[in-house]
Amino acid sequence: MKYASQKVAYVYFAGAMTLFVVQLLFGLLAATVYAIPNFLAETLPFSILRMVHTNALVVWLLMGFFGAAYYLVPEEAEREIESPLLAYIQFGLLMVGALASVAGYLFGIHGGREFLEQPLWVKWAIVLVAGIFLYNIGMTILRGRRTAITSVLLLGMVGVAVFWLFAIWNPENIAVDKLYWWYVIHLWVEGVWELIMASILAFLVLKMTGVDREVVEKWLYGIVGLALFSGLLGTGHHYYWIGAPGYWQPIGSFFSTLEIAPFFAMVIFAFTMVWRGRRDHPNRAALLWSLGCTVGAFFGAGVWGFLHTLHWVNYYTHGTQITAAHGHLAFYGAYAMLNLAIITYAMPYLRGVQPYNQVLNMWSFWITTSAVVFMTVTLTFGGVVQVHLQRVMGMTYMEAQEQIQLFYWMRLGSGAFVLIGGLLFLWSIFGPVREERPASMTAEPQPAE
Repeated sequence: MKYASQKVAYVYFAGAMTLFVVQLLFGLLAATVYAIPNFLAETLPFSILRMVHTNALVVWLLMGFFGAAYYLVPEEAEREIESPLLAYIQFGLLMVGALASVAGYLFGIHGGREFLEQPLWVKWAIVLVAGIFLYNIGMTILRGRRTAITSVLLLGMVGVAVFWLFAIWNPENIAVDKLYWWYVIHLWVEGVWELIMASILAFLVLKMTGVDREVVEKWLYGIVGLALFSGLLGTGHHYYWIGAPGYWQPIGSFFSTLEIAPFFAMVIFAFTMVWRGRRDHPNRAALLWSLGCTVGAFFGAGVWGFLHTLHWVNYYTHGTQITAAHGHLAFYGAYAMLNLAIITYAMPYLRGVQPYNQVLNMWSFWITTSAVVFMTVTLTFGGVVQVHLQRVMGMTYMEAQEQIQLFYWMRLGSGAFVLIGGLLFLWSIFGPVREERPASMTAEPQPAE
């Protein structure tokens, strides 16, 4: 760690991991309800469990992105963060808002808009959080060295702030509501978040392989171009059934099929850079998470997304367990694994120790990833059966659910292993360490400019 203000990232990573555990616990409870329908029905209805599960996911990923930015921007800009105090205030506001939202959900207090259930004051607090962050990081970048990594990262973060404003506006017309609702839900995760993902991944590859910056930046610009080209108009594949004009069917179908391209490019980029660069970086676990992230994103967001993105397929699969399969692997592969990669990389520097518990961390990778993949395959098969029974044969929803209970039990079992893998990860990065960081890690070799 070169700059004292990078320590700000530690509290963000700690907060992200706290909400990560909350997400896993409530996800396991929600999976239990699928297997045992009346489980906690009077105490915590499924709608509340799902609400906490999805909202904790989004907030911990955002918190991880903020921490990653506060860690990598000083190194890229070659100067301290503009105001560490503002960064801590930002964290406090975000954490209080997140915990207040969760507490409200548990007592049935929420906005009722799916995935955007936060109370209005929390949404405005997030606007304030985004403003503080953009000022802090923006001034750090503008007054320091500017690189492709920081430029793309800042562009992605600006997109996060801008599109979040549509979460505050709740039109009375349900068709208009859904139109703008997707501006947040889609253009975050399939648009601007991809820019953040690409910039963080480029930073990790640059640091761990020693490949020339010029080569990394060329790949980065190419990936960003593909992400923006496909992601913006690819939003149209969500407009099929919400009352939007008919021309969105061919536009959405065409551009959403192209959304697989940036994820495939990330796979080629990461593995090519590792192949071309040195392979002796001491943090092997961080490299494993980084490479795994690109593969997981390609299959989860790319392949599984493509499987049911065309409107004549989506007509049958929309809202089934096939959607859930795509969502779980996409979020885990593209964004959860990315955050776990940057946390694995940065924590030894933030704590001043060597890359510790490498084996435990890599066991966490294989257990968690295998469990998510098994869950995805299980939900895919369950979804195919559901589509046939419910939307081809004409069974009611509950009749079809009774026929796919086996798949829900299998999903519950895989969810338990995801939780185990997550706890192993936490122990590997926050657990006790007896050895100081070796001198070789005090000043990490820098790639050629």
